[in-house]
Amino acid sequence: MNSPDAWSLLREFTDARIALGRSGASLPTDEVLKFGLAHAQARDAIHQPFDSDSLASQLHELGLTTLEAHSAASDRHIYLNRPDLGRMLSEESRADLAASRTPAHDLLVVIGDGLSSHAVHRQSVGLIRALLPYLETLGISLGPIVLAHQSRVALGDDIGETLNSKAVAILIGERPGLSSPDSLGVYLTWKPQRVRIESERNCISNIRPEGLNYEAAAFKLAWLLEQAFLRRLTGVHLKDESDNPALHGRVTPRITAMS
Repeated sequence: MNSPDAWSLLREFTDARIALGRSGASLPTDEVLKFGLAHAQARDAIHQPFDSDSLASQLHELGLTTLEAHSAASDRHIYLNRPDLGRMLSEESRADLAASRTPAHDLLVVIGDGLSSHAVHRQSVGLIRALLPYLETLGISLGPIVLAHQSRVALGDDIGETLNSKAVAILIGERPGLSSPDSLGVYLTWKPQRVRIESERNCISNIRPEGLNYEAAAFKLAWLLEQAFLRRLTGVHLKDESDNPALHGRVTPRITAMS
């Protein structure tokens, strides 16, 4: 009689590749095929075209206006081989944004394809929908949503500086994992400028139904926004303590955020 595998029970609690079994010295054929599928899904997420028109339509239904921008990486091949070009606007986009006559605003939200436009298509509108009531509570005015092609995280700072935003939050597709090709990240910067460095941003990651859900992520972002506007900073000097009820200000999590 075979003894039960203690690892098999843990598979109920994680998508991580554990307790895969074996066939002789190799993995079972079924697990090899699953690995191949997960790897293909991750590759597809990286190369899936960014459908900004579809996102713009969904955002317009929420009563939001949109702008488009492109990084200095002119296509996906260049984007993947030259990360530096994905961090800066193309000169044409910088000129177009500067000429857009965007009204004064507190927060600029950028949606960038990043390394998984699949994640952006699935998660970004849901997160923004959950965030809007918090922005109203905080009295934070929202600029147009900028849909950014071939984008890296730092592109949000370039766009925010160009549009004179007090703060910028870039929603961007994270590097696909073998169990999460659709994970969205958010990076928040106070007083965005092209010279900002990674330590001057706050990050919220793994936003997806199987990870951090929209309501919970929206509350974290709202908490960080409230503190950023109070303290006039983001980054390593602004710790995410949104899980401490004693530190809640005007924003508190809605019931659904805790489910």
